[in-house]
Parts: sequence; structure tokens; C-alpha cells
Amino acid sequence: MCLCRRFKGCSPSLQVAAGGSQQWLSEMDVHRPRVGFRPGPREQNPAYAPAHSPCTYFWAVEQLERMKLYAAALDFDPIAEEFGVERDFPAALHREAAAARDRFADQRVDLRDMPFVTVDPVGSRDLDQAVYIERRDSGFLVHYAIADVAAFITPGSELERVSLERGQTIYLPDSPARLHPQEISEGSASLLEGQDRPAVVWSIDLDEAGEVTGADVRRALVRSRARLDYDQAQADLDRGCLHPSIQHLPAVGRLRQESALRREAINLSIPSQRVVRVPGEDTDGHFEVIIEPRHPIMDYNSEISLLTGMVAGTMMVQAGHGLLRTLAPATEDSESMFRFEAGALGYDLPVDQPIGEFLQSVDPNNPTGMAIQREAQKLLRGSGYVSIATGGTEVHNGVGGFYAHVTAPLRRLVDRFATEHCLAIAGGYDVPAWVLDTEEAVLESMKRTSQLASQVDNACLDLAEATVLRPWVGQNFTGVVLSSEEERSTARLFIVDPPVFARCQGAPQAGTRRKFTLITADPVTRTVQFAWPAD
Repeated sequence: MCLCRRFKGCSPSLQVAAGGSQQWLSEMDVHRPRVGFRPGPREQNPAYAPAHSPCTYFWAVEQLERMKLYAAALDFDPIAEEFGVERDFPAALHREAAAARDRFADQRVDLRDMPFVTVDPVGSRDLDQAVYIERRDSGFLVHYAIADVAAFITPGSELERVSLERGQTIYLPDSPARLHPQEISEGSASLLEGQDRPAVVWSIDLDEAGEVTGADVRRALVRSRARLDYDQAQADLDRGCLHPSIQHLPAVGRLRQESALRREAINLSIPSQRVVRVPGEDTDGHFEVIIEPRHPIMDYNSEISLLTGMVAGTMMVQAGHGLLRTLAPATEDSESMFRFEAGALGYDLPVDQPIGEFLQSVDPNNPTGMAIQREAQKLLRGSGYVSIATGGTEVHNGVGGFYAHVTAPLRRLVDRFATEHCLAIAGGYDVPAWVLDTEEAVLESMKRTSQLASQVDNACLDLAEATVLRPWVGQNFTGVVLSSEEERSTARLFIVDPPVFARCQGAPQAGTRRKFTLITADPVTRTVQFAWPAD
């Protein structure tokens, strides 16, 4: 079956399934001060500072991967300087971005009567995606509008050169290093409420089981009806008064999550973390870590992006050209280690239960739930991008099929180029030369900047953890031994409060729960270390 409703050039022989797919807490040492794990929504902690720009914290599966670290009270400029991350743009580039106009204005269908809405983190202005879902007799029709960034980037321009250099937005907790100037990313290309905006609109037919039966993609003019945030949307869902444009989002999201294909895939749901300063009576106070709730509406919304990426990947494979996001299967050793660590953290994971199915049952809104989601990231290492024309076809084992990045062009370079392949396939025309001529540079940029983003994320995390723990050097903490190397007298631990992974001097038995003494927490070197036996 060809998934396309009007796509041309598809090979009927290429058929790709497109489908959706005990909590334990360690005992706290009652004799020590509480370091500061606090679960729960922000409104329950009014004394804490509001969130600033998010930092991508850990990577897992595409739109489900995004863990965020909020730590506006810390200084991340040294990390940006260390890794050569430039957060500003030259004045000339700001002027070029402000002057950019829609290059494809005459190619758009008018869809401003379609009631799209955006659903994003609180305060977001770089709005890549807007959604509207219709109920049909035979299932659902999902409309997904994506910011048409290519409309504002002229081939050969300085804007294009800088975007090729930056590759993607690098998120630091205090402010991001954007892929594009704000005039584009938070202005002319952002799908802001009540504003006419150029977009690439996907329309995807789903049957009653949530499986894809057809799809379409085209350039359009859209106007978002409302800018919703996750807290607001979840509250509306809980009250039974979800915005009409997304009233079917939970149903579609659940169908996609529950499909047989997706149950075999590894999909992570990781909450955000916030580092806040708590004032002291006679001191500047100390820092605490808060795990913010991962709302179900976040995962339902993420399913629409995953759905679109799978449709795009399948379409390009069927046409024989395009750019795929790939991920090799987890190794047997990594799966065995994950099952062991899950048991050590108090979870029951039978050897015959698919890991993807198990992860769907894990509540991420507590320390051990967050820990198990983080550990599952080891099963998703080795992701990359490939050109179908030169590198063949590879599946993404995190989503369970062919997959492409096409839904976040304001933040990722490759989305802009993969989208052009899909538009050409749908429209029956040749892929533009500016796309083909630049693809190799795009893939190189994504590889280089993905490594950079990971390094920056880790450095920000290390700084935050060292800062939070610094006042408690010499104190004992309860933790779980995830792995132990007796010959090197070292171990890897998970400490529940605050929720951190760390190294340990000493080699207690793996899988056991012990007390450990914090011996190092140095924000300058960004190092944290414990010792066993505890003092």
C-alpha cells in the first residue's frame, strides 16, 4: 500500500507500516538536611523563580526526548564560551532577517479558516507547530501546520550560511543559541496566535485504530486561533473542556501509543527539571532541584509530531530520495544492562516483556521514574541522518519504522531540507537544486552540532548538580548501585534526593542500596563524587 493520498512517484512494492506504537523510592537519611527534591507543578511552589529559556537536557526519541533544565540563577556563559557557542547574531544578519519575505507566497493555498492552535511550554514564542484534528466516520483527519522557514531563507544568503554553520538551536538554561535570528524564529516564521503565517501543512488520514491510510502535504497560509501552554491544556483536559481544535488529541495520541508497532519501540517520556535558589535566614541560601510534572497532554501532542515524521520518512523511502533520521537497534548487552538497572531501581521487568511496553507503564514524575527513563537513553545511542540517494534506507528503532525530522525547522536545520523533498514528492516536481546541492553540508552540520549540543547539555547538567550538592559535602546520601568495577574500586550510583547519577570511590555490590558520603561537589570543575563505605 502506498500511504500517499496524492503523492506521485511512490513505489507500490515498498510498504511500510506506520503505526503508533511500581514505583520505588529509597529511604531518606532522616539525620541529614533534605537537599531538595520537590515533585509537583510550579503553582505549588510559588516562591520559586519563573522558568526562563529551556535547556535540552537529555536526548531520547525525537519529540518525546526533550528533558529541560531550568536554572536561570546560574551563570552558563563560561560553558558557552568553553564550547564556542555564539548566542548573538551580527547586526547585519538581524537586518537581513527583518527584511526577509515569503518567497513562496504565490504557491500557497489559503487555509486561514482552519482552526489551528499551538501547544507549547509556557512562554514559548518560537512556535514550529500548530494542530487541528477532525473526527471522521472512518477515523480521524490530522492537520499539522509547520512553520515554513525556507520561505525566509534565500539560497546563497548570509542567513543560509549562518544556519548551515549553527545547525540547530543549542539550549542553555539561561538563554538559547538560536539557529535563526529572533526576527524569524520568534517573528515572521513563528505560528503566533492571530497572525497570518506561511506554513507547510500536513493532512494525515487515520483509521479507527489510528493507522495511517493516506496523507497530503502542501504550502499554505494559516492563522493560529490560540496559543496554549501544556499546563493550561492539561487543566482543560482534566476539566473536560479541551479546546475544540484538539478535543480529539487524547484519543489520537492514545491510539498511536498503543499500536502493536509502537509497543515494540522505545519511546521516552522525560519530565523537566528546575534548579532554584531557596533563600536562607542568614545566608544566600542554597539550590534545590524540582522535577516538574510530565503531563499526558505533552505526550499526546508529541505523538502528532512522531506520526508526521513517520509519514514523511515512509513517503521519502517510497519515492527513493530524501533525508532520514536513523537509529540502530539496541544491543543485547545494553538491553540486559537496562533490565538489571530497572530491577535495581525497584521495577519488575520480566525478560519476555518488551522494553517499550514496560516504559509506557513507568511514571516519569518521580525520581526513580525519571531515572529509568534516563537510563533507557542508552538503548537509543547511535542516532544519525542519512540521504536515501547515497546512503540507502535505515529505520529508526526508537519509533519503530522509517522516520524523518520535518516538524521543528525553527530549531533544526535538517527539517527545512527534508520538508522540501516531501513537498516535491507531493507536488510531482523535481527537488529544488538548492536542496540537493546543500544536502551534504546539511548532514555534516547536523552531525557536528548534535555532538556539540550533547556536550553542552552534559556540561550544564554537571554544573547544576555540583551547585545543588556543594553545601552538602560530607553528608551521607542513600542511593542504588547501578554498576560496580571491583578491580578499579569504582561504581556508578543513582541518588534519589536530589535525583542525580554519579561516580563513587569504592565498589559496593551492583544492585544494592547503600549509604554514600558526598566527598566532592565542585561547580568550577563541574564534578560530583561519592565514597563508600560512608563515613
